[in-house]
Amino acid sequence: MSTFSDSPTTVPYETTLLVRDHCLCLRAQRAARAMARRFDEAFRSVGITSGQFSLLMSLNRPKPPTLGSVAELLAMDRTTLTANIKPLEKRGLLSVTPNPADRRARLLSLTPEGRAVLAEAVPIWRATQAAVEAAVPDPDVVRAGLDALA
Repeated sequence: MSTFSDSPTTVPYETTLLVRDHCLCLRAQRAARAMARRFDEAFRSVGITSGQFSLLMSLNRPKPPTLGSVAELLAMDRTTLTANIKPLEKRGLLSVTPNPADRRARLLSLTPEGRAVLAEAVPIWRATQAAVEAAVPDPDVVRAGLDALA
């Protein structure tokens, strides 16, 4: 005998409408997807995605960061970050090396090619960012709200 009820459990349609109209998670997901599509299209000319731009930008530091610190900054687990690093490493945009201070840790660095792609992408980011901010009544309030949720 099944431990589940023989009668189906249903959620009223009114609940669907409530979630559609009030769920912050749904709105954040929809906004994130739309924003990513917009930036992906903008970055297409330099051959990167919005996620790759963020990853490359996170490596633009005076000293190479560890994989763990980049994962934390980008709010990614290490496995996902490693999967995102591989195509950029294969393209020669970044390098992964052992940390001399701790051989178990890996350091991530932009290559000269990666720096060139990032330099080409920054003006595209500036223009796209300005267009996005122009569409939002108070971008600072939106940033603060998103930071509070992160």
